[in-house]
Amino acid sequence: MSRPQVSVYNGTESASSVALPAIFSTPIRLDLVHSVFVSMNKNKRQAYAVASNAGEQTSAESWGTGRAVARIPRVGGSGTFASGQAAFGNMCRSGRMFAPTKTWRKWHVKINQNEKRYATAAAVAASGVAPLVLARGHRVEKIPEVPLVVKSDIESITKTKEAVALLKSVGAYEDVLRVEASRTMNAGKGKYRGRRFTQRRGPLVIYKENKGIVNAFRNVPGVELASVDALNLLQLAPGSHLGRFVIWTESAFKSLDDIWSSKGKVGYELPKNIISNADVTGIINSAEIQAVLRAKGDARTARVNPQKRNPLKNKAVLARLNPYATAFAEKKLGSEKAPESKGKGSKEFKKALLLD
Repeated sequence: MSRPQVSVYNGTESASSVALPAIFSTPIRLDLVHSVFVSMNKNKRQAYAVASNAGEQTSAESWGTGRAVARIPRVGGSGTFASGQAAFGNMCRSGRMFAPTKTWRKWHVKINQNEKRYATAAAVAASGVAPLVLARGHRVEKIPEVPLVVKSDIESITKTKEAVALLKSVGAYEDVLRVEASRTMNAGKGKYRGRRFTQRRGPLVIYKENKGIVNAFRNVPGVELASVDALNLLQLAPGSHLGRFVIWTESAFKSLDDIWSSKGKVGYELPKNIISNADVTGIINSAEIQAVLRAKGDARTARVNPQKRNPLKNKAVLARLNPYATAFAEKKLGSEKAPESKGKGSKEFKKALLLD
């Protein structure tokens, strides 16, 4: 069975078509993507700690007992505002913190390689689902197709105006305008620490070879670039939210099958769906399945399954479990021939049989 074809666009016109890579059929696992994303995000952190002598640069000493004050160290001197005020302790003004942070904290989190690959493949597959891309907030109403593949010529552009013209020609510039409109100043102290502004994420351009494309797109707001040989989950699913708007170059799109194969990743196979139809309820309630289930159910009822009947209340089940039960009941009623009223169907016989 041939795979679906994806058009390759040269501006607004479809120039050719390529087969959809197998990675786009990977099951989308939200839980796995979130777990791997959190771990990868932790591994991006830079070690930090307070100064080793912070809060302890003072000559304060405890006054000891007998002065009706706590034994916390106090600043010496007389006539100054700080004289007599508590120091050193974590409860004191300008004191050290409790358990000061250290740079040798365990920052890194190990991630299973197979989980990492699964999450990345799922993020790539989600980028090819238009409803997920729209749900993530991207403005892709004017693009011709999802996933969007353009000619490999764009890998050679070097000017920002050429990059903007390309985005406009494929209908992706609306997403850049959305990013520009979302730019706001950071509310906290991060504005002093290289995080002055916040803004949304725009398109992710994935290329095969950098012949100037990185320099062309780097000044376009919200646009990020990535090599197809080094796909990153942090870029494919920012915030662990699937559905990033991705623009593929033709060469990068074609190389996905080679990269995500047992040849590109030794001994690796892409995850597959266990069932091809996700409508499990519809399958179970279908006429074909129900006909077989009902037939089996009738058969079970006919042969009186001991697991479904109580032997203390059902004489047939009791007789199967204990063949002597019938003889014991007859013996209990008496060896003489019982009248019709006291036959095997009578209440007395049933009571004797079931030891009631």
